[in-house]
Amino acid sequence: MESLGELLESMKSPAFRRRSDQIADHLLKHPLILSLRAEHPELDEKVLRTNLSRLYQYVGDHENCEQCPGLERCPNDFQGHYSKLDVQPVNGSQEIYERKAPCSLQIAKNNEDQIRKRVRSFYLDERALNEGYDEVEIMAKDRLRAPAVHQVFRYIQDTKENGLSPRGLYLTGSFGTGKTYLMCYMLHELAKEGYTGVIVYMPDFVEDLKSMMQDGSKVKETVETMKNCDLLIFDDIGAENLNPWVRDHVLGAILNFRMNRKPTFYTSNYPLDGLERHLSFTSKDGEENHKGQRLMNRISPFVDASQLFGENHRGKV
Repeated sequence: MESLGELLESMKSPAFRRRSDQIADHLLKHPLILSLRAEHPELDEKVLRTNLSRLYQYVGDHENCEQCPGLERCPNDFQGHYSKLDVQPVNGSQEIYERKAPCSLQIAKNNEDQIRKRVRSFYLDERALNEGYDEVEIMAKDRLRAPAVHQVFRYIQDTKENGLSPRGLYLTGSFGTGKTYLMCYMLHELAKEGYTGVIVYMPDFVEDLKSMMQDGSKVKETVETMKNCDLLIFDDIGAENLNPWVRDHVLGAILNFRMNRKPTFYTSNYPLDGLERHLSFTSKDGEENHKGQRLMNRISPFVDASQLFGENHRGKV
């Protein structure tokens, strides 16, 4: 390997100097540098040559951006960012400063990350929240879904225009018609407006609550999160195996706090009257109609119900 002394000596050679001057001359004639000089005529040749490394970085980043291979394969030194140059007077002379600015792809990713931070899921496949949404595809996928889809779209638009309402939605329908997908779409769209949201897959949530009964602090933290988020969705309610404690002291407490304050949403295979029968029965105490009615009195008056018709699309490409 060449020693440092030999390397430094080679840099003094006329050939090395000629090559360096050729690179510098070519760089100073680049359209981006000519545009910089036109914008800042106060920049003289000496200042430019003193800042060749910054100019080289500036040009290289912009050339990479012109042939952008995508954010994940960004070749710039600082992924998703490119160099910008600022010219400022310092002690009577001009100085060139380099700073990094995010590209449009990085800005879009940052915005999407902020949106996702506003949405939290319990026991739901994260792909349902992260796969992206296409309004045209939502409408065209199954025309039988159109009335319910329009209702969700109207809810989103009304919230954007008028702010959050204490009324939610109750989507009922058979398996695989897209109830969860529509609710995730709604969360995503309203998260863009700054609203926080939680979606809870009820069967797994209830089972986990049973194991948390002895951990009061964890239960309290979970319940407080659900009480205070802007939008709360109970996904697949009616499919869980309830016990009296979960129904009366957890679910009841959450709904009692939210009614007349913040909207709660539901997806279910049951219509509202069928859900009441489900909530009236627990594995421990059997049927208790008044308990189911008490809970439904905190659900039915605060939702607009809509049936989602359509085919079962699970497993279809």
